[in-house]
Amino acid sequence: MEINRMRFSDIIGMSTLISVILFSVGSDVDAQPVQKSSSQTFPSSEMSSFEGRVEAERQTVIAAQISGAIIELAIKAGDVVKAGQLLIRIDAHAATQSAVAGKSQVIAAQASLDLARKELDRQKQLFNQGYLSQAALDRAEARFKVAEAEAHAQIAQAGSVETQAGFYTIRAPYSGVIAELPVSLGSMAMPGQPLMSLYDPSAMRVTAMVPQSVASHEMSLSQVKLEIPGQTENKTLIPTRLKLMPSVDAGSHTVEIRLELPAKLTNVLPGMFARVWLPAKEQTSQTILIPITALVRRAELNGVYVLDGKNQPLLRQIRIGRLSGGQVEVLSGLGPNEHVVQDAESALMNQTH
Repeated sequence: MEINRMRFSDIIGMSTLISVILFSVGSDVDAQPVQKSSSQTFPSSEMSSFEGRVEAERQTVIAAQISGAIIELAIKAGDVVKAGQLLIRIDAHAATQSAVAGKSQVIAAQASLDLARKELDRQKQLFNQGYLSQAALDRAEARFKVAEAEAHAQIAQAGSVETQAGFYTIRAPYSGVIAELPVSLGSMAMPGQPLMSLYDPSAMRVTAMVPQSVASHEMSLSQVKLEIPGQTENKTLIPTRLKLMPSVDAGSHTVEIRLELPAKLTNVLPGMFARVWLPAKEQTSQTILIPITALVRRAELNGVYVLDGKNQPLLRQIRIGRLSGGQVEVLSGLGPNEHVVQDAESALMNQTH
């Protein structure tokens, strides 16, 4: 008996966050001389919660299409930019020289084409007067066609060089916010290398993976709620549009749901955690609530002390849901007919007497 008491004391000493009473989940057991209260359960058909994340509907990673040193960096991470605004300029000295050479080659090709055209006209006149053979006329026509083809090739090549010269100047494809800028002034850009990430803050959404049984259940926008901890201040949001993706993940049997956020929300950024509340299809399961004072927090983990068959407290990890009126919802890790320690000190004092 002394060994059991020592183990219980050690466990109590490890947790300073255990609460004030013994809370029974889903039953009324009278064996312990400690204060207790019966659990509160209610059908989970009202709402089920799922973890999601905030995304921008338009988010673009802009990569380099050519190689060269970055000679101008007109923005920094977090800047708001307008469509068409200059973002980055890459050294285009070699490309500029190639463009000038291409234009000169086009002029030369057009001059050769004009000469071949005039020569062909003269050969036709001589042929009509009977001073030129058919073979000579054919050769003049062939020279004209070769000159014409060369001119078209030079014009196309010059256009390609001019287009590539435009790759050295990078402008914003739409108005938005610079999310990431992994390069700096003087860095060497390479084809395919990401230069920045841009997103449009005017159109944000929350995405979540939900079971296919929930996704197949018909729901209206008024039934769907959103929470963004730290941003909505415990107030729920109603999305403006709901969209279910037309495919199911074969491994998890879940469906991606996309919920558009209302416009003009402040301080909502891509990547934020969000909680999605959807009407549940099944009505057989129950929601388990425990007092928030019963939680034991260890770094990023949440747990409670549960009494086993020998009335010994065992620490168990749980996953929690929403908070409401001093109580917290237990999503997993705790079932009905289990006892949660709220004040281990009082329980130990009662056992010693």
